Amino acid sequence: MSKVDEFEELRPLLFSIAYRVLGSVGEAEDAVQETWLRFADSATTPTSTKAFLSAAVTRISIDVLRSARVRREKYVGPWFPEPLLDDPYQDPARAVELADSVSVASLVLLERLSPLERAVFVLREVFAFGFDDVAAAVGRSEAACRQLLVRARRHMADGRPRFAADGAERQELATRFFDALRDGDVGGLRDLLAADVRLVGDGGGKAPQLARAVVGARSAARLLGTVFPLMLRIDVTFERHDINGQPGAVFRAPDGTVLHTMVLDVREGRIQTIRTVLNPDKLGHLGPVADAWAVHRQVQAARRAAG
Repeated sequence: MSKVDEFEELRPLLFSIAYRVLGSVGEAEDAVQETWLRFADSATTPTSTKAFLSAAVTRISIDVLRSARVRREKYVGPWFPEPLLDDPYQDPARAVELADSVSVASLVLLERLSPLERAVFVLREVFAFGFDDVAAAVGRSEAACRQLLVRARRHMADGRPRFAADGAERQELATRFFDALRDGDVGGLRDLLAADVRLVGDGGGKAPQLARAVVGARSAARLLGTVFPLMLRIDVTFERHDINGQPGAVFRAPDGTVLHTMVLDVREGRIQTIRTVLNPDKLGHLGPVADAWAVHRQVQAARRAAG
């Protein structure tokens, strides 16, 4: 098998590692490309190509994350990962771990970890790498990696929900939610939301967004049931799609460009969190991006026309 073939066979795994470490589709793709360049330039043949490439993409991702964390500390508003429509790496034996680790809630929790803790957690907990390979990837001893994993598990456990919904329950609730959203059914929306639901958006200061999170079923349902019918009136559309393994939708401006994404976090029979990504810098991999400010002005005009 040629180097190209070996690399392409492992590309889905490499991207999936990098995305979970970085939370960015673009940065993960760049890390994978840099990994290929290092592999192509290597004069030696590794004992294990998988171990070599996984270590390389992990080290590159750690370096990128250290730089990114400085930028994220200055980020305007809440930071969410770039929406991922499809995870290219599939492993039936670890399907649950893979799905959970790519969820928006989990990736937000991973932001609490140091770059090393995050890398160790991803390699060991998500992809089940042996501690010898984890240690080689992050450049630490196995004992140090075990300690990093203990700290990472503790941080992650502190923020995880106690009860997660199964896939069928999530999808059924999401169908009812988006039907109610389309109809502007405030009462129907309120019945699907947890009492302390949070509606929060990531615009990065580059798109119209709420000044702060909207908390509570009544307030969130009223806002959603008022704004989205106005958006649909000006020919904004949405298409259902799982995003980061959770039920969601991609919203498009009247010209078909990507306006924003929405993801629903479902637990205990109710929608607990609604997260939207509006920052145009995080949407480009989904297609041409809309002028969100222009759409916002159209919505405001529709609101005035409706009285």
